[in-house]
Amino acid sequence: MSTQTAAHGHDSHVTHHIPKVGTLVAVWAALIVLTFATSAASFLELGEFNIVLAMLIALTKVSLVAWIFMGVRYSTTLTRLFCVAGLVWLVIMIVMTSSDYVSRHWQYEGQPWSHAPSGGDSK
Repeated sequence: MSTQTAAHGHDSHVTHHIPKVGTLVAVWAALIVLTFATSAASFLELGEFNIVLAMLIALTKVSLVAWIFMGVRYSTTLTRLFCVAGLVWLVIMIVMTSSDYVSRHWQYEGQPWSHAPSGGDSK
């Protein structure tokens, strides 16, 4: 290490990138827009694709937060590996939970009180 690097107490190959304020504001605005998009998507009748749309919006938001706010973009390869490993583990958990849910054959049975006529004169 050179005397200048030793005086500052860090290695010269480690660089800390600080995003510009404009970038942070743009990402924040995108997160707000995506939050409203999530809310708006909940009112759409897409059937089984509602969860797909919600997960795509959530994945986009997570990617923005990790890539920009958490600095994964400028991190080491090992840090990126652990981020990908976390996402792979999440996918494994979602697939296992979904396979359990799909493999059950549930029949809807209404509650006994749902078929009884209401008493009283209220309409």
